Amino acid sequence: MSQTVDRALSILPLLAEGPADLGQVADRLDVHKSTALRLLRTLHEHGLVYRQSDQRYRLGARLFALAQEAVENLDVREIAHAHLVELNEKVGHTIHLAVYAENEVLYIDKVESRYPVRMYSRVGKPVAITVAAVAKLLLADLSDAERRAIAEKLDYPMYTARSTPNAAAFLRELEKVREQGWATDLGGHEESINCVGAPIRGADGRVVAAMSVSAPNVVVTAEELLTLLPLVRRTAEAISRDYSGTPPK
Repeated sequence: MSQTVDRALSILPLLAEGPADLGQVADRLDVHKSTALRLLRTLHEHGLVYRQSDQRYRLGARLFALAQEAVENLDVREIAHAHLVELNEKVGHTIHLAVYAENEVLYIDKVESRYPVRMYSRVGKPVAITVAAVAKLLLADLSDAERRAIAEKLDYPMYTARSTPNAAAFLRELEKVREQGWATDLGGHEESINCVGAPIRGADGRVVAAMSVSAPNVVVTAEELLTLLPLVRRTAEAISRDYSGTPPK
């Protein structure tokens, strides 16, 4: 990276801390004021910084508009798909990706199991919101008030004896998921199907999607499926890094 570009970009995190005057910018960059002024003028011309009436500089509206546009154009399915396929190749089981939209949790991607026994889930179809691991992950990230409002409006069908019976139990489960950072559905929707999932987060740390691995008891036991949790979480973390543009640690 050229020194000029490097210096110009170094101004942005400084201004993210709050407005700064020419002298502060020059001191941070360790350059003469004339150099700092030239860089600030260039950024100002592009709308990335703004000069206030008190002659201090702050981040410009154009920078926020670009950031918002970038977020809106991110396609979590496109970013996640290769990771889901790679995980499927390692474990062989069904992989799902889901999002929360308009009061429903929807599957937006699925990689089929390599085993003969298949799941009936479909992309675009709502999940069983009170029992599915991906639903728990997505709803657990909401505020307390939002979780409570949703929980109180839901019906609680007893798909199996392990299904979530009521709003109080659902809220307790969401709190548990929020604390531990992963979720399961062990026979809650179908007696013979188990699932373990992990959240996908954006740059702000909020959950934007959830992924899971599901398998029937005839292929793998619930205990055996849970041993895949570290791999599932690493995959979700890799997707999160790609989605948020965060470099690996």
